[in-house]
Amino acid sequence: MRRLWDKYKFVGLVMLIGAALLLWPSGSGSTGKQSRQSSETAVGEDLADEMEQILATMSGVGQVRVMLTLDSDGERQLAQDGELSYSGSAQAPEDYSRKTETVVLDSGGSDEPLVTRRTYPTYRGALVVCQGADQAEVRLAVTEAVMALTGLSADRITVAKWQ
Repeated sequence: MRRLWDKYKFVGLVMLIGAALLLWPSGSGSTGKQSRQSSETAVGEDLADEMEQILATMSGVGQVRVMLTLDSDGERQLAQDGELSYSGSAQAPEDYSRKTETVVLDSGGSDEPLVTRRTYPTYRGALVVCQGADQAEVRLAVTEAVMALTGLSADRITVAKWQ
């Protein structure tokens, strides 16, 4: 037994360190799916926040709040690196396996997946509540601004008076 330990002690040590690293918490506290969903939701919220800031600077608008509803939250297509291996002859392989991995870029300490195609969110509707909504020219200017930023048609945008 002693000779076996002397022979494989370094292998055992490496395996122990590997197991400890696998069990070490990553510190993010969320799964990849949760972080992806929160980032997709954040896209709509970020646009609404930016719209509020911009609309508030327009003449006659005053205080403003914006709510956007999403029809689809967009998606990202990630670059994939694949490998196909088979056993037997090339004309009639006995067995084959395919292995794919997402291409990841090292960006200063954090790894980010390489995005090859991105579709942005499509919006279902918008509600804008502002102080100047009792004036027709303000409602028109706000509606046109929201149309330009979201791609919505005028019938999907409501501008209401702030209390």
